[in-house]
Amino acid sequence: MSGAPAPAWLRWLPVGLLVLIPLLQILVERPVDLGFLLGAIPPLATLGYGPLGTTLFSAAVLVLLNISTVNLDRPGQGDLIVVTFVAVLSIAISWMRRRRAAQITTIRTVAEAAQLAVLPPLPPRVDGVRCAGLYRPAQRGTLVGGDLFDVRRGPYGVRALVGDVQGHGIAAVGTVTSLLGAFREAVLDEEELAGVAARLDRRLVVDAEDAAAGAVTVARVPEGDPDSVVGEPPAGQRSDPTSGELFATALLLEFRPHSAEVRVVSCGHPAPVLLRGTTAHEIEVQPSPPLGLGIAGLARPVEREVPLQPGDRVLAVTDGVTEARNDADAFYPLVDRAAQLAAEDPAELIAAIWRDLVAYARTIDDDVALLVFAPDPEGEEPDTGTVTGEVLESREGTNKEARGEG
Repeated sequence: MSGAPAPAWLRWLPVGLLVLIPLLQILVERPVDLGFLLGAIPPLATLGYGPLGTTLFSAAVLVLLNISTVNLDRPGQGDLIVVTFVAVLSIAISWMRRRRAAQITTIRTVAEAAQLAVLPPLPPRVDGVRCAGLYRPAQRGTLVGGDLFDVRRGPYGVRALVGDVQGHGIAAVGTVTSLLGAFREAVLDEEELAGVAARLDRRLVVDAEDAAAGAVTVARVPEGDPDSVVGEPPAGQRSDPTSGELFATALLLEFRPHSAEVRVVSCGHPAPVLLRGTTAHEIEVQPSPPLGLGIAGLARPVEREVPLQPGDRVLAVTDGVTEARNDADAFYPLVDRAAQLAAEDPAELIAAIWRDLVAYARTIDDDVALLVFAPDPEGEEPDTGTVTGEVLESREGTNKEARGEG
């Protein structure tokens, strides 16, 4: 059967009933008749087996109902018709489930490939910067949500983007795709991080204008209604003109070659954390307005230069981390926990923070992105066969389920 296999107990249940019911009937005195319970076996078989298995269980039920030595009451014609109908219906349902599961598997495979093309795994190293990341979308069954990140090598060094767009889940993927495309172009063209931020802001402004214009021109003319105007939605179906508004927060980092510093630009995004040994503190950076408000091109974001020492790590997160709450409704203390969990290896640090976050928060119902950057110019060449960027499929429910993801 396509998809996740059925639990072992569910596969053994019809087998156990097929053996247990006749055995009990032999042992139980008349007039108790347990033969009617056999009719439940074919429907149960559909939950753990395919059409062939369901057919075999159905045939076994019909045979048992006609063996007098089993001590079952010999069924009448009406009983056999009912059991046979249930068996045939169960086989048909099992066949439809298998076909549907195969279709869903195909659709999911295509969707995952498309989403991974939008947000590919993070390489373990980009030039002289070691990287590690974890991404956990809020919407169940998706790999990409409203958070985004990317690390690119360009003529001005290694640049990283960590962002959070309006909304989350599938509805935000279009905005994520647009921002990542603009970032990958700006990395190659813009000499300053402020210029990269301005390009991202302009991209969202243009997309919002296009969305607002398209929202009132995509109406269809109802058939048989010659009075309708092409391109104008009927009364009561016109879109809200503000529905095209798009905005996002973003954090831009730059590690220039042969430079012991990191340059930071924040557009309404949570500040990054600098880990040095077993200490941690937020990098003070003047936040600019979020992207998409049309401001970045007029008031360029302020760029902060932060000196780095050997072994320093820079931690960037989205608000799914900083706004996670515990049972006392207290926010996750990222700086304090990061200092306690500080690890030299970026991947180990990411894993430790994720485990701690899951244990701390009562629920995690927002997209989460965690990234660590460790400048290491003397390190080895990139290992293109290794991936440390991890994408976690979302889960609904308790922290115990979340621990299973991590």
